[in-house]
Amino acid sequence: MVSNILGAQAPQQCTYNYPYRNVREFVDFCQKLTRFGESGVYGFLPHLDSREAAQLLLQSITTEARQQMIFRQFDGLFPMPVWFEVGVPQSWAWTLLAPYISSCPQNQTRLVWQNFPALWILNQPNPARVNASAGFNETIGAGTNTLRASNLTTSEACVSSNHTSDGCRPAITHNRTIPLSYPGRRVFLSWETPGKPVGPNNSYVTSSQAGSPKYVAWVTQLNVTYSSLDVANATSGSTVQPSVETYVGDPAINGTMFIAITDDDPFLTPHNLSLINPHVVAGPALYQAG
Repeated sequence: MVSNILGAQAPQQCTYNYPYRNVREFVDFCQKLTRFGESGVYGFLPHLDSREAAQLLLQSITTEARQQMIFRQFDGLFPMPVWFEVGVPQSWAWTLLAPYISSCPQNQTRLVWQNFPALWILNQPNPARVNASAGFNETIGAGTNTLRASNLTTSEACVSSNHTSDGCRPAITHNRTIPLSYPGRRVFLSWETPGKPVGPNNSYVTSSQAGSPKYVAWVTQLNVTYSSLDVANATSGSTVQPSVETYVGDPAINGTMFIAITDDDPFLTPHNLSLINPHVVAGPALYQAG
C-alpha cells in the first residue's frame, strides 16, 4: 500500500532470511515479528503530517494486530493479556528487522534509522516449555529472542502435556498454572558492543550514543518502567523484573513486550518515547512476559 502511494520513489522488495527451523519456532517468530511490526507503526502514526496516509496505515495495521493475536493462540498463549498495545520508535523496529534482511536491489533508498547493538535475554521465558522460566539459552537469536524448541524433551515440552493446566496446544485461550514470567524474576542479559555490520549486504553498522549501562527499560502498554542493571562485565548483567500495574491488580509487564539497556531513566510518555534513543546502550529485545 505504501509502495502504491510512493510510486516510482518506493523502495523495492528485499530478500529476507528468517531463523526458524520447525513449525513451533515459525509460529513463535511470527508472533514476535508481528508484535514489533505493529508497534513500530503505532509509534510513528500520530507523528505523520499526512492524516490521509495515517488513515490508510491505520486500516492496514489493524490487520497485523489481528494476525499477532492469532499467532499467539497458535503458540498456546493467551491472545490479549494487555489493555493497551505499545508503540515503539522506528529505530527500534528497524533494529529488530534489519538482521533478517540479507540483500536489497541496487540503488535502494537508504534508511536513516539507527541500528542499536543487539540484546540477548539469556533466560528468555520459553512458551514451548511446561515451565517457561526454567530454560536458559533457549532462543535462536538476539532481538526477537524467538524460542528454540528442538532441544526440549517430551516431558519438558508443553505441547506434549495432556494436562489443561500446563498444555500449550493451539487454542482459543489457555490458563497456565506456571506463569511465563513474574515480578521479582531475575533476568539475565547479554549485549553486543557498537560497530557490528547488519542489514542488507551488511551495509549498516550498529551504533549507540549512550554512556555506561545502568538501567533496563521495560516498555509495555502505557508505561516506561526502569529497573537497576547489575553489571557483570562490559557486555552482560542482570536485573529483576519490576512489579508494576496498568490498573490495580493487573500487571503492566505482560504479553510480548520490549526491553532495552539504557544509561539513564528519563520520564517518557508513549508520544515522546523516541527521546529514549540517545540513552539506549543495546536493544531493544522482545521479552516474552506472558
